[in-house]
Amino acid sequence: MIDLAEFAAAVGDADAGPVTITGLGTRGGPVPGVRCVGAPAGIAWLQPDEMTVCCGAGTPVDELVAALAEHRQTVALPAGGTVGGALSVGRADVRQLGWGPVRDTLLQARYVSAAGEVVKAGGPTVKNVSGFDVCRLLVGSRGTLGFLGEVILRTRPLARASQWYRTSAEPAVVQRGLYRPVSLLWDGTMVWALLEGHPEDLAAQAASLGMEPCDGPPTLPTGSRRVLPPAEAMASTGTFVVELGVGVVHHADQWTSPTRDAREAALAEAVRREMDPTGRLNPVLPVHG
Repeated sequence: MIDLAEFAAAVGDADAGPVTITGLGTRGGPVPGVRCVGAPAGIAWLQPDEMTVCCGAGTPVDELVAALAEHRQTVALPAGGTVGGALSVGRADVRQLGWGPVRDTLLQARYVSAAGEVVKAGGPTVKNVSGFDVCRLLVGSRGTLGFLGEVILRTRPLARASQWYRTSAEPAVVQRGLYRPVSLLWDGTMVWALLEGHPEDLAAQAASLGMEPCDGPPTLPTGSRRVLPPAEAMASTGTFVVELGVGVVHHADQWTSPTRDAREAALAEAVRREMDPTGRLNPVLPVHG
């Protein structure tokens, strides 16, 4: 167990006013003009047989992935930045089709509330959680409901082989012809697929569709990222990359997010007021779910 006393004291210092948290700055730096704290780092324990790992939220994702690789395991978090940052933003990378959303990775969290109290949410195994699933609230909330201090994550086995392929075949044909691809990307002309498993199986699948191996996925446009229904995603125009089967569209153009549903917005703000009544935690950021 990681000692969170010093971290909790720093967060809970109400006399110092609002507070924000930052790690390596990969997913956004600290809020300007607001006191900044950092979460503890380090791996507390790793249980390969149980496929779980406990670490500080300030632990770099790449460091955690390297430690798990020694046991032929990994974790479904996007590379770069800290573990806490990846969970707080809650945005999966292009492997979401096969690896699932980020929120499914977090089993248990010890986080610091706006009052400076250490609160435990969730449990170290998949089926021993009862009551409200606060972990899912924390993932994607960007630190507006509490600051992650220590987390227990679900790990996953590393595949024997992992290889990107590409083809100019129709996306629907590729989707039907592949067995559980980890990622499928389409830019309107080419389809990229990430396959994992036995090397011979991967090669056979790719050959059956006329796919050729490549070094990796295409460069994703950075103008905007949006989640659309499948039909709308496939109707994208301009410069884009669609995550097939997920509905995420990376587009070169900027995009204005539609107005949030009034009931959804009211519920999000009610939860925020309940967990942070004085609005001390990351005060300028909206709650994202």
